[in-house]
Amino acid sequence: MLSYILRRVLLLIPMALVISFLVYLGLEITPGDPVSYMIPPDMYGSMDPERLQALRESLGLGQPFIVRYGIWLWGVLHGNFGYSMSGGVPISTIVADRLPATIELSGIALVLSTIVGCVLGTISALRRGSGTDNSLTVVGMLGVSIPEFFFGLVAILIFALNLQWLPVGGRTLPGYVTFWDRLPHLVMPALVLSVTMTAGVMRYARSSMLDSLNKEFIRTARSKGLPEWRVNLLHGFRVALTPVIVLIGFRLPVLIGGSVVIEQVFQWPGIGNEFVAAVRSQDYPLVMMIALLSVVAVSLKNLIVDVLTALIDPRVRLGR
Repeated sequence: MLSYILRRVLLLIPMALVISFLVYLGLEITPGDPVSYMIPPDMYGSMDPERLQALRESLGLGQPFIVRYGIWLWGVLHGNFGYSMSGGVPISTIVADRLPATIELSGIALVLSTIVGCVLGTISALRRGSGTDNSLTVVGMLGVSIPEFFFGLVAILIFALNLQWLPVGGRTLPGYVTFWDRLPHLVMPALVLSVTMTAGVMRYARSSMLDSLNKEFIRTARSKGLPEWRVNLLHGFRVALTPVIVLIGFRLPVLIGGSVVIEQVFQWPGIGNEFVAAVRSQDYPLVMMIALLSVVAVSLKNLIVDVLTALIDPRVRLGR
């Protein structure tokens, strides 16, 4: 398994190079540049073209595309992530400030949705055809169908504006830095983000559990006189967990990219919110850094899913 993991890590290098080049190319062919964003529209048309060109030269935008990409890549390889074009702040500082907020929000939502989704999906499968199963199926369909921003707006309207139980948005108040101080701000975005994730996990867990309960080894376990809870949980659920892990693995990159929609709705100061602002301002170094982190997260997600699948299901053998 160690050699397999090493090969997958080495494959990350060419993948990151190709994707980073494509992202940089996409920014290059997008209309406008950081200068057009930094200068107000009413002033941009009246400015001297030489001054605009000088400003572009100072930001390094006057060089050919491939040269600018090479300079950026050389800096990243040497640990120099550059500065934000719009704010002049070191990108490492921005990532260090915003990434913990996204991991906090997405991590809690991921854990919550995984536990609740697996429990509800298993209950629905064990009570197939009952009123509980039908009710949970309807709830799961609604959770998958209704967009996240709608849940977010409804939650703000009810719990923040009408009942005034929770703050409208943000992460914390000035002077409050502990987790318990942030908890009231975290409740709504974490629960809203976990709604659609829970619905997806629940549907996968139910389908996989039903398929597992119809297997021959389940009938064999029952014929040996094992208790029903042991047959369902230790034999059926273990096999049913494999496709659920794959689904959860696809959501691991959320820990880096964050839920852009939820961070926008609740004004959560995470990396997803920062990424939207960077794309709008065409802040090349910041967009590239966040995109590179997302590439690494996706690649590690695939590796983690493969390893966990092999550990849970003895039929799976890595590297074969």
